[in-house]
Amino acid sequence: MTQNEDVLVSVRNGVGILTLNRPKAINSLNDAMVAGMSEALHAWADDDSVHTVLLTGAGERGLCAGGDVVALYHSAKAGGADARRFWFDEYLLNAYIGRYPKTYVALMDGIVMGGGVGVAAHGSVRVATDTTKMAMPEVGIGFIPDVGGTYLLSRAPGALGLHAALTGAPFSGADAIAMGFADHYVPHDQLADFAEAVVTDGVNKALAAYAIDPPASPLLAQRDWIDECYAGDTVADIVAALRAHGAGPAAEAADLIATRSPIALAVTLEAVRRAAKLETLEDVLCEEYRTSCASVKSHDFVEGIRAQLVDKDRNPQWDPASIAAVTPADVEAYFVPAEPDLTFQEENK
Repeated sequence: MTQNEDVLVSVRNGVGILTLNRPKAINSLNDAMVAGMSEALHAWADDDSVHTVLLTGAGERGLCAGGDVVALYHSAKAGGADARRFWFDEYLLNAYIGRYPKTYVALMDGIVMGGGVGVAAHGSVRVATDTTKMAMPEVGIGFIPDVGGTYLLSRAPGALGLHAALTGAPFSGADAIAMGFADHYVPHDQLADFAEAVVTDGVNKALAAYAIDPPASPLLAQRDWIDECYAGDTVADIVAALRAHGAGPAAEAADLIATRSPIALAVTLEAVRRAAKLETLEDVLCEEYRTSCASVKSHDFVEGIRAQLVDKDRNPQWDPASIAAVTPADVEAYFVPAEPDLTFQEENK
């Protein structure tokens, strides 16, 4: 297997261990990491001596903060070819994890955002902790939730997924379980012992020994106003309903949405609603590949990353500048076929 310092690959006692290893960047995914994970997973799928996969992240800050968006920014400015290639390979990996033939345990500790959700939340055993800080924050950089995120968001109870998608706000490990992004809850200070138990005793015994009932989900407790306010047809309708709800969390959500890219918001609303009607993760990833390829050509993707992560002035100049200025044609342009489109026909043979 190819050696790759950005993702460490090892096998212990029948457990294939993948460690995302860019701790200074909160293990943000690059091409080499996607390739390394994919190569290892395909090799282990046919290896009878490996029965379980364990995904973890190096360092103290989190499993994975997402894709390396600064690299995507530079690609976008140069025409986007590298970004499209990265997403193509990344989404193939996300889908493969979703249908992986062996137990796939993801330790979703600390920051798990964007691409981090993609390599973790489609696994078969997804473990959150009291430090989990999960999010699909793409609208803040003029991008659209991807990596199968709209598949999960569209299947969360009520409108919780739309709330997470349009605000981009982080949610807790308890929220992640309530929303269908995670399955089990292990206290952060016992996670290392849990991981060791997976290797020595197997997944079921490890869960029995260390998993506990999660605390109540704060988001689930707010479902009444969330379901009511996010029922609107358009982003403008949703924001108006949030404002009308009065002070408190609804007003805070409206304030947050007001800082996001208007076109990204409108496309995200449509993408989550389309994803709800698509049957498989692969179908959704194909649609997300189209919105990603459209994003890389957009003004807001480059401008959003510039403002948040390059110049860091936190003052993006969105175009269109307001939700009211976004047209249906603007939104529809994000869903046209990519050239080439993502397809899973070869993968599934």
